[in-house]
Amino acid sequence: MRVFLASGNAHKVAELRTLAAASGLPVTIHSAREAGGMPPVVEDSGTFRGNAGKKARALLAVLPPGAWALADDSGVCVDALDGAPGVESAYYAGPHSDPAANLAKLVEVMRPVPEDRRGACFLSVLCLAGPEGVEEFFEGRCEGRLCYEPRGGEGFGYDPLFIPHGFTATYAELGDEVKSRISHRARAWADLVSWVRMSRVTTSTSK
Repeated sequence: MRVFLASGNAHKVAELRTLAAASGLPVTIHSAREAGGMPPVVEDSGTFRGNAGKKARALLAVLPPGAWALADDSGVCVDALDGAPGVESAYYAGPHSDPAANLAKLVEVMRPVPEDRRGACFLSVLCLAGPEGVEEFFEGRCEGRLCYEPRGGEGFGYDPLFIPHGFTATYAELGDEVKSRISHRARAWADLVSWVRMSRVTTSTSK
């Protein structure tokens, strides 16, 4: 089963390849670059699900027959900010911002917020689109809180600021092995794996 990831984010490609290898499924994860590049998509649906669906359908339209498109739309949702940055996580510091600027803005915005109001969660929605019009969505969530200053050198995005429940270390300090078990994306992927194993449609169209 050839799956192309609808993203230019090399970190996401690497993370999903690790998850795919650990799952034992006969799945190979390819970057959109291997299919000629990710088509432009305006992520304006206002929801993780809507954006993931738009990206998956756009990539599927340019893939060879029999291939599958997988899109991830994810972000950090902060309780004290009424769920922001949320779907705007990738552009929190502006339309042309980079991950470092987004992280720095969240640190400053949250600086006056006390410990007991720093709850947050990471949310991921995966959309798998493939032959015969198949389109399935899988959601994963990881609850936790934000620390005051970034910590750790692993991971990407907001990882250095997020401490999942049950841990004292941030995503960026826990490392890939732990993160691949507890992260929002890992949980969404686990649901996708269950669907692949049970779905007659998938097994019949992915040979």
